[in-house]
Amino acid sequence: MAKSYLESLLAQNEKIEMVARQHWFVLLRWIILEIVLIIVIGVVATVATVFFVPAALLYLLLLIPLVTLLRDVLIWWNREYVITNRRVIQVSGTFNKRVTDSSLEKVNDVKMVQSFFGRLFNFGDLEILTASEAGIDKLSWLADPIHFKTSMLDAKERMPRD
Repeated sequence: MAKSYLESLLAQNEKIEMVARQHWFVLLRWIILEIVLIIVIGVVATVATVFFVPAALLYLLLLIPLVTLLRDVLIWWNREYVITNRRVIQVSGTFNKRVTDSSLEKVNDVKMVQSFFGRLFNFGDLEILTASEAGIDKLSWLADPIHFKTSMLDAKERMPRD
């Protein structure tokens, strides 16, 4: 059975505790204009066919917002924030992957910011402060940030101590 990309990143005896994504509001924010363009171009093309105007060009023009919508969905879907029993991993990219991770033992502090709407719709920003400067910085618009933060702190607490 083929392993997923995420599973191929794991070390021996490393287990995934939680996988999270950005809130779906991020996706909605990206695609709202594309949805409006699809509707407008579709309506204009339909009206043009009623008046016997060739609408093939308009239907062809419809491909542009459809392709960018698909691209935005793929970008959102392929950005994952993962907690394992050893580290926090951020994976992004559809074709070219970028992976950033920080060891749980290096996590010094976690700062969470939730706006009023963030609390209402369950999203927020997490800033992971580590001993190194190259670790994961900020997880923006994270879905269910409280659960992510507590899962990360619980995983850190379960780590064996030297």
